[in-house]
This record gives sequence, C-alpha cells and structure tokens, in this order.
Amino acid sequence: MFTGSMVALITPLDASGNVDYQSLQKLVEYHVEAGTSAIIAMGTTGESATLSVDEHVEVVLKTIAFAAGRIPVIAGTGANATHEAVDFNKRFANTGIVACLSVTPYYNRPTQEGLYQHYKAIAESADVPQILYNVPGRTGVDLKPETVARLAKLDNIIGVKDATGDLSRVNTTRELCGPDFIQLSGDDATGLDFVALGGHGVISVTANLAAADMATMFKLALAGKIDEARVIDRRLMSMHKNLFIESSPTPVKWAAKEMGLIANAHLRLPLVPLSDAAQPIVRQALLDAGLL
Repeated sequence: MFTGSMVALITPLDASGNVDYQSLQKLVEYHVEAGTSAIIAMGTTGESATLSVDEHVEVVLKTIAFAAGRIPVIAGTGANATHEAVDFNKRFANTGIVACLSVTPYYNRPTQEGLYQHYKAIAESADVPQILYNVPGRTGVDLKPETVARLAKLDNIIGVKDATGDLSRVNTTRELCGPDFIQLSGDDATGLDFVALGGHGVISVTANLAAADMATMFKLALAGKIDEARVIDRRLMSMHKNLFIESSPTPVKWAAKEMGLIANAHLRLPLVPLSDAAQPIVRQALLDAGLL
C-alpha cells in the first residue's frame, strides 16, 4: 500500500471558512475511482498548520469513514512540539489509518540528535507505523540520511517522504537503510526520476487534480516502463511546477475549484487567494495537462 501515487489531499473549506465535508467526501470518491494508492489527510497540503487540533482530528476521521476501507488513509501528525505529535499519534491509533506521516519539527530547528529523540518518542508512544517527512524548504531543518538510518532501526518507523529534490539521497538512503525501507518522493517535478532510481512512490500535490494520470504513471514506472511513464510526466510537468507558483496549497485549491472538484477555493489566513497574475498560468497548466 506504500507504493505508487499517493495524494497529499487538500482540505476543502466553505464560504465561512469551515471544513466542507461534502466536498471532502467527493474528493475521496474521486481518488478511489482514479486508482490513487493512498490518501494523506492533514498533511501540509491539507492546511494542517491553520486548522485547530479538533478540526485536524475530525478531518482524518471523516476521511477514514468516507474511504470505508476502499483506499488506505495516512494521517498527517507532525508538529514542532514533540508532545503534540505524540498526542496525534495516540489519537489516531486503532482508528483505521495505515500509518502516520510526521514532518520534521519546524521553526525551532533541532539538531540531528534532537530529531532522533523527537521521532523516537513518537515511535514509542503508540503502535502505529511512522513515515518520516523531510521538507527543509518549509521547516528550516534537514533530516540527514544518517539520522534516517538510525531511526530506521526503531520499531514502527517504516519509511521517509523526501521533499528535498536531491535525487542522490535515494541511493544513499537505500544503502544505509536497506531496500525494504520505504522511500517516497515529496517533489512532483522529480518524482518519476526518484522512482526510476529505486524509490517506491510519491506523495503528490499534482495527484489532487490528475489522479488517474498520476496513478497510471507510477504503475508504469514501478513496472519498469519508464519511457511510457515519461510521456505522461512531460504532459504534467507544467502542473508539477506551477502548482507552486504561489504558496501551496493556494494554486492547487484554485485549480480544483476550476475543475469542479471542490465548491470553493477558500483558505485560511495567512494564506490568501491565488493572485490575478498567477491564475492564467495555473489555468494554462491545466490545459497543457488536458484537464480543462
């Protein structure tokens, strides 16, 4: 279940800024039908930073209920305070999630030893598989492959989502952690190359919009049909890049609204709507991908 195209699911909000559960259910159905490998609820793309703890938990639980066992659900549980991440981990134990995705602590910039102790405490707090999440461009801290290797020896830590875009880490991590340690790309623009080098899949923003294409592309890649996968990847490349033209998930939510996948593209401050200048660029990416 931890291979292929997994979606970092957006969290739809209504005009009042509350979670739009009707649209959320529609999104889950979209991914079930498209063949997405798994849904990540309440990751960065799900705006976990601006939802309350109670909302965060409710979105994950509703996603599990909507999925009804038809598609695996991974819960985003990262926090910059270890006790908060531990609390999320405990709350989601025995709820039906298949794993937790835990981003490195942001802003406080812990040392590598601090990162190790942070994840060790999480792994020991509940019997839930853990996927480490390294995205230094957002958090200000880089989880080094050597620290990943230390963590891979702990029970419950099963893989890493690497959003550095550094493809050399695929081989380094495999050498340090072994071939069974799950490696997932967190960068759509290099995700196919990541898998071609031995990665297991991608946790994708693009998959919010091009779910079937992404599912097909990574099935081809994992079957060794890289050239066929690249045909799809080239068509989606404008989207891979331009969904980050402004702060994510702003562009992807605007695009999802344009496609009719969600009712509103609302965000919570400090995120603001997609600018007038960026809208035609994102629209053209959708046209290039054949989605409009």
